[in-house]
This record gives sequence, structure tokens and C-alpha cells, in this order.
Amino acid sequence: MVPHFPGANPLRRARIKRDDSIGATATASGRSLRRRLGGPPGRQSVVAACCVVLSLSAGALAVVPSAQADPPDPAAKKKQLDSQINESKADLHESYDQLAKSVAAYNQAETRYKVVQARYAVAQGKLAAAKAADVVAASKLRQAESALQNALNEVAAGEQVIVLQKQVAGRAAQSAYQQQNSLVGLSIVLKGASPADVATGVQVQKNVFGIQGNTIAKLNNAQAQLASKRAKLTAAEKIVAAQRAEAARTVQQVTALTKQVAQDKAEAAKLAQAQLTAYKAAEKDKNTELAQYNALVAERNRVQQILIARARAEKLAAAKRKAAREAAERAKAKKENRPPRDVPDDPGTSSGLSYPINTYITSPYGMRFHPVLHYWKLHDGTDFGGGCGTPIRAAASGVVSDRYYNGGYGNRLFLSNGVIKGSSITTVYNHLSKYKVRVGQRVSKGQVIGYVGTTGYSTGCHLHFMVYQDGQVVNPMKWL
Repeated sequence: MVPHFPGANPLRRARIKRDDSIGATATASGRSLRRRLGGPPGRQSVVAACCVVLSLSAGALAVVPSAQADPPDPAAKKKQLDSQINESKADLHESYDQLAKSVAAYNQAETRYKVVQARYAVAQGKLAAAKAADVVAASKLRQAESALQNALNEVAAGEQVIVLQKQVAGRAAQSAYQQQNSLVGLSIVLKGASPADVATGVQVQKNVFGIQGNTIAKLNNAQAQLASKRAKLTAAEKIVAAQRAEAARTVQQVTALTKQVAQDKAEAAKLAQAQLTAYKAAEKDKNTELAQYNALVAERNRVQQILIARARAEKLAAAKRKAAREAAERAKAKKENRPPRDVPDDPGTSSGLSYPINTYITSPYGMRFHPVLHYWKLHDGTDFGGGCGTPIRAAASGVVSDRYYNGGYGNRLFLSNGVIKGSSITTVYNHLSKYKVRVGQRVSKGQVIGYVGTTGYSTGCHLHFMVYQDGQVVNPMKWL
């Protein structure tokens, strides 16, 4: 006797969650495995790349990158990740929905980290340039202040020369005045004096006034030089004021950039930690995804072994029934004295299968590359889209051989359709929300047997339809 599926492993039979009531929903443990996303999946990418990115720590940020680096465009990064989501959505249709969340969270953290890291590099470059400009400004300021001090010293010296020249001019003027008064008095006293004596007095007067003129000329020159030095002083003061303003600006810029660099470094360190946390969560969920997929493969292989034995038994039974009909036909033909007629296969088993639901296909049967686990895996059925609660119809007449809950396939229903076109066919309906028929019940082609759901390892409402031919899983579309 071919064992019932859940009983194939007696040690696990008691732990298998079943729902034998008509219209019952999935078990509580099934719902706990089906943590749905609150919205559409986030950005996804390969988790294996996480290790490379996470090797960058906050301490590595001390290295000054090129100041020419441009921060990545977050909008462009989002567009790229959204494109990857659309490409891999079919591959993750039957998957651990928490994996999509954790991978999206990691990629968001990675994107933010790269943006901050690039901004940090630019800020460091600007800070280095500002510090260099500050050094140049300080040097210029020192030179300007030195020139200003020289100008001040020259003006002070010039003013001292003016004081001295004024004193000399004063003494010359006094002497000239005294000399002029003496000559006048002398000319009066010496009226009628000889011409030679008068000429001698005039010459003395010329000498005195010559000394006075030279003294005044020197004073004027000293005053002109002082005016020039004061003009240079004014220019030097303006240059010093400008250099002080420039130095103040560079100091302010250095202060602001130093603060910005510190903030970016702290934010990068914080994001690096968040990235590490997201990576660990993604790794954990990736391992869950791998374990769940391995469980699906194990379940498929277990069912396959049972159905291979069942197919042999069905085909043997069909052959025996046909042999019995052929023997009866030969006996009847002999009795009626005629050649025996051909005996057909079991009636009602020659037609193919029909669509279980008349909707679109969301994911076909076949091998595909898992975008997270990074290896090829078999998608062992055809996924039909449909809202939860959509009626599911028997693809062919048959007997309900099994129905039970599996952590990966959710609520499953097995319909043994007998021998069709020489092959033993079993159709399997997965992720159901409710059952409509019981084990052992015979159903007709097109009869409602259950309803679309998202139980088990599923990210949304759909029917995962499988066909076993002689116990081997095959592409359902070859029978539809």
C-alpha cells in the first residue's frame, strides 16, 4: 500500500499541521511563517557583495580621498535598484518575504553610506584647500603688517626730521632778522661812507639770506617726503585690513569645514554600523531562504518517491483492468465466432488538462538564477496570478489523494488523475487559502476544489500549479 504523504515519515506525522475541515484557513504556525511585506518590495541586490562594502569602517575614513570625487546620485541609484527588483520579482515570487525586506534595508543603508562617504571626501578636500589658503593668507598678512610697521617707522623718522628742520629754519630766520637790523643801523650811521664799505655790508646781507633760503628749502623737502611716507602708510593700512579680512574668512571656512568633516565622519560611522546590522539581518534571512529552499527540494523529492510508487501501482492496475477486458473480449469474440476487437484504455482518461484558473502566468516552470542565493534552482511549477479567494478548478477528473500544510508550499492539494495518454498523472495545487474538497473525494474536471492564497513560502496571492508524470515533476504547460 502506498503511504499517505504526511505519514511517509511517522516521526514527523504528529508535527505536520493539517486542516481537514472544509473551508478552513491556514494554521497559526503557517501564518507565522508568512510575514507579509507592508508594501511593494524595496531595492534588492546581491548580498554576497555586502562583505566587501562592510570592510570599510569609520576608522578607514581618516584617509583623505580625492577632493574631485563627486557624490553618487541617490535618485539614479534608486532607479537602478528598482530595475533589479522588476527583473528578479518573478524569481522571488515564492520566497521568504522577510528576505526582500532585509536586502532592501541593506541596500538603502549601503546607498546612504556611499553618499555620505563621497560627501566626506569632498569636504576633506575642501578643508585641505582652505587650510592651505589660510597659510597663504597668514603669510600675506605678516608681510603686510611688516610693511605697515616700516611705513610707520618712516613716518615717525620723517616727522622728527621736520621738527629738526623747523628748528634750524627758526634759528636762521632769527639770525637773519638780527643781521638785517644791524646792517640798516650801520647804513644809517655810515652815511656818506665809502662805496667799498657799503658793498661789504650788502654782501653780508646776501650771505645771511642765502642761509635762510637753504634752510626753508630743506624744510619743504622734508615735508614733501613726509607726505609721501604718510600716503604709503595709508596704502599699507588698507592692504593690512584686506589681508586681515581674507585671513578671517579662511579661518571661518576652515572652522565650518572642520565641523562638516566631523559630522560626515560621525554619520558615516553610524551608517557603517547600520549597514553592518542590516547585513547581519540579510545574512540571517538568506540562510533562512536557503534552508527553506532545501526543505522544498526535500519535500519534492519525498513526494516524488511516493508518486513514483503510486504511478507504478496505477499503471499496473490499469494494465490488469485492460488485460481483463481484453480477455473478456477474446472470449466473447470466440463465442460469437468473430475476430476480437481492440480494447481502449480506461474510459475518460485520454483527454489532457485544463487551466486550473483562467488568469495570467506570473512565473513559468524551469531553471532560474536566484538573485540572492546565487545559484540555479528549479521552479517546479507554473505560477498563476490571482487574488486571494479566487476559485481553483480541477485540471482533470480524479480523486483527492492528499491535502496538508507544508512550510514551503503552504496548503497543498493532490489530485490523482489516473492514467492519461499512457502516463500516470497527479496534479498538485499549492498555497491555497481554503480547501473545497476532502481526501478520498472524486471530483470532475472543472469542479472547484479550493481557493487561491499565499500560505507557506510565498510573497503574494497566487497558485503554484504542479504536474507529476509517472512520479516525476514536469512542466505543466506540456499538458495544458
